[in-house]
Amino acid sequence: MQHEIVNSHPLLDENGHLIETGYAKRLILDYDRKSIKAHPLRIKEWDYYLICNDDHALALTIDDNSYMALDSISLLDFRNNKQYTNSPMKFMTLGKRNFPSSSKYGDVKATGKGYEIEFIKKDNQRVLSFHMDNFAENKPIEGHIVLDDPDDESMVIVTPYKESKVHFYYNQKINCMPAEGKCLFDGKQYIFEKKNSFGTLDWGRGVWTYKNTWYWGSGSGSVDGHRFGFNIGYGFGDTSAASENMLFYDGKAHKLSKVTFNIPFKDGKEDYLSDWTFTSDDGRFEMNFKPIMDRASNTDFVILGSDQHQVFGHFSGKAILDDGKTIELKDFLGFAEKVSNKW
Repeated sequence: MQHEIVNSHPLLDENGHLIETGYAKRLILDYDRKSIKAHPLRIKEWDYYLICNDDHALALTIDDNSYMALDSISLLDFRNNKQYTNSPMKFMTLGKRNFPSSSKYGDVKATGKGYEIEFIKKDNQRVLSFHMDNFAENKPIEGHIVLDDPDDESMVIVTPYKESKVHFYYNQKINCMPAEGKCLFDGKQYIFEKKNSFGTLDWGRGVWTYKNTWYWGSGSGSVDGHRFGFNIGYGFGDTSAASENMLFYDGKAHKLSKVTFNIPFKDGKEDYLSDWTFTSDDGRFEMNFKPIMDRASNTDFVILGSDQHQVFGHFSGKAILDDGKTIELKDFLGFAEKVSNKW
């Protein structure tokens, strides 16, 4: 069963409990950090942007996990199989970064020693700028990207946790935003043009449990001159009201049911760089996935830890829209990830 939320109202009631769970195609519920009744150290808020084309990608993050914050820049060079990431951390930010309560307005800015990352919302555009003096190999990076932000439908989901009524995740994924700009690193320009470059926003607000694992996959591009993308995922919280699986075609969202990530195993553990498959219970998302890069990170501070595998590659297969139209994909760039956190 997939319950669609269609009416606007506050996200939380006076007890800090979710009023309604399920999915929506627009960010119509009102989030207010002050309405949260959980321990303030459990609140997590972030904006994450991914800008991709077939040659390279940028990932930009500003977040506030209350007891700590992370600002991250990643540059991925698919042609030369190189990746660089630098993620400075700050402690006990406790909401002082003043994240907007909606993705539809407000700006986010992070500064630190030798770096600045800024996300500006301007009418029908999102402007992303950044620089870091010592990014990688003692070399600086800088960039400026403009995303077109048309009035598209998107994936919005309200996920509760069975463990506690004051825990929740309110999430929006905006796909298929045409991107234009450039990044400068190590004497090379990484160019993004609207004809083949697209941005994705992962907008998240919530109160998470301590230990969880998620699976997430996404792709944005062009198929026969039409903007097409998808969002797939599962793994945490109570998803009985809805999944986060959706297709996007020319700005319209098409809801899917369940999608399963079939990660291959070798010698008793996941083999992330071998070919994956994706299957769906309704037959509307059937894909093969050929990895080209594993953006892996493993940190363990005993109490806190994160094991991340964001694998970029090419999807080939079929996706079926609500009206029965079949979209055939061939070497369509996207990513799929498995992340396990103690946070």
